[in-house]
Amino acid sequence: MDAPPIASLSALIGDPARALMLSALMDGRARTASELADRAGITRQTASAHLAKLTDGGLLSLERQGRHRYFQLRCEEVASVLESLMVLGHQLPRGGREPHSPERCARTCYDHLAGRLGVELLESLSERGHLETRTAQLSLSSSGEDLFERLGIDWRGLQCGRRNYARLCLDWSERRHHLAGALGAALLHHFLDSDWIRRQADSRAVVLTGKGRKALGHWFDLPL
Repeated sequence: MDAPPIASLSALIGDPARALMLSALMDGRARTASELADRAGITRQTASAHLAKLTDGGLLSLERQGRHRYFQLRCEEVASVLESLMVLGHQLPRGGREPHSPERCARTCYDHLAGRLGVELLESLSERGHLETRTAQLSLSSSGEDLFERLGIDWRGLQCGRRNYARLCLDWSERRHHLAGALGAALLHHFLDSDWIRRQADSRAVVLTGKGRKALGHWFDLPL
């Protein structure tokens, strides 16, 4: 009897070094084998072997530019699976209290906003009637369409893409949902481009700027 797909997937993700490299790619950015080796605390040769397995297993995509090879999570669905596993991992018993992390306040989850800020953003959009919930699928209401137009986000164009337009993603730190899909990615990019939030080096954490605090309070009525 052949093993179910979950067996091969768990074998890929379960290795500590590979898990560290996958976690490092959860911010949606591409990284070289050398950078991922440093993140995992292993040699470049060992990292290359691990990355080959992750790529062959369909979890990573590889892009070559000159002499460099860049690795990314293959798609948003891979990030969603990893985020869900993190939720389960943080529910398991462990010794001592988990230290406070800036990632709990605000972070990227692949290409959308997560953490407390991401959860509160989704709640604000829902409570103000900008998002209509249809099971796990979401859609903009007429007021939501107007909001995105005033923000300068082409919500119509997002509907034409191949990826999921808008969906819920379970947040590992808040145990509630944040906004994912093309709509969530568009908001994250808008926040970054507008300097409302800033990425932190070598981390998924993002920091809210003074400008962003005012903007999110104005546009989304967030009590920051």
